[in-house]
Amino acid sequence: MNALPPQPLSPLDGRYSSAVSSLAEHLSEAGLNRARVEVEVEWLIHLTNNRLFGTSPLPAATQDKLRLAYLDFGQAEIDWLAEKERVTRHDVKAVEYLVRDRLSQLELDHLAELTHFALTSEDVNSTSYALTVKRAVTTTWLPAFRGVIEKLRAMSLDMADAAMLSRTHGQPATPSTMGKEFGVFVWRLERVLARIEATEYMAKFSGATGTWSAHLAADPKIAWPNLTREFVEGPLGLTFNPLTTQIESHDWQAELYDHVKHAGAILHNLAQDVWTYISLGFFTQIPVAGATGSSTMPHKINPIKFENAEANLEIAGGLFATLAQTLVTSRMQRDLTDSTTQRNIGVAFGHSLLALTNLSGGLDQISLSRETLLKDLDGNWEVLAEAIQTVIRAEVVAGRSQISDPYALLKDLTRGHRIGAEDLAEFVAGLDIGDDAKERLTALTPATYIGLAEKVVRAKLEK
Repeated sequence: MNALPPQPLSPLDGRYSSAVSSLAEHLSEAGLNRARVEVEVEWLIHLTNNRLFGTSPLPAATQDKLRLAYLDFGQAEIDWLAEKERVTRHDVKAVEYLVRDRLSQLELDHLAELTHFALTSEDVNSTSYALTVKRAVTTTWLPAFRGVIEKLRAMSLDMADAAMLSRTHGQPATPSTMGKEFGVFVWRLERVLARIEATEYMAKFSGATGTWSAHLAADPKIAWPNLTREFVEGPLGLTFNPLTTQIESHDWQAELYDHVKHAGAILHNLAQDVWTYISLGFFTQIPVAGATGSSTMPHKINPIKFENAEANLEIAGGLFATLAQTLVTSRMQRDLTDSTTQRNIGVAFGHSLLALTNLSGGLDQISLSRETLLKDLDGNWEVLAEAIQTVIRAEVVAGRSQISDPYALLKDLTRGHRIGAEDLAEFVAGLDIGDDAKERLTALTPATYIGLAEKVVRAKLEK
């Protein structure tokens, strides 16, 4: 058997690459290295802008040319770094040499020793990961997440009045509306969205063990914590972590991944519910021209987008849980467990983004069957037992009824029995309650027994 030509091992880089490729712009090895170059270049510019060690600010045109090292970062730079790392056996050191090379090309060799000045690799890495994760989340993942929420909001409002039979424990229960049920997911997801949007993308920039020791040795008169804070929060737009070991503690990452995992768990619940509603016939699936549902059963339209989303959310959740658990622990001042762990951030977000893409597409391919909902409701008049026994209780309290145990009365009538409109009408007519109460109950149907479902949805979700 001949060996296959080189193939992607991960389905994210093969079968699903088109759905997640935008994440690779930031969360790939190349994206990480580009951010490292950016940090090194901007740190050098920051030092010269502050006139350290007798330097002067570089002319704007020269700064622009130097910034091309990361702004024009492409295959040539990727190959250059790969070749250099084969010699250095150190990824950040290879980046340092790339910046030195660009300085030489610009005849700025006199500034070469300001490259990677007083830094440890984790100063560069923590800022680079903060930059790449922030950009991936804000430019790619969050828009997809918000898109699903807004799609759910529109569907919720559209279906706000669509009465449906609820199923608690899988059994017929007090009716709701499909719009209210979708609205619950919108409400839950928006709470998590707010937490994700409030993420602090943190970086440290304080040297080998977080003490600015080398910085002070070079010039004890400079307020290095202030200078480094200005750099992290200014040009880089991140949040500065002033108290760390050699590494940034990764707590912000754990918080972010826990929140994204939580969002995924809610979406997983949604995918399962919609799948179930489809199986009950509450939603019909819109055929896609040319698509095959089953290799042998031509009639089938399988809810594969919801199943795909469900599986990818489980994979993403497992990875996010591992990231959140592993990254917050580092032996004493530093170990390298975070190095290989963080290289899987993109994999976790890739499966999450793939799930969002499938959910969005799946929601576009379903149509509510109001007729099926009404038929289901009409076959379950016993769910009005709750309303009847509650009205009786109110009548007893008001002195308009002498019924001793309303709950037991309705339990005997309805538990384990199928009853219809005529059965309930006859039962209500014989009750010892006031005429107004009888009139309200007689007018009630399973389809109208939805309480404030529609009003709550419109009050909470309309913008």
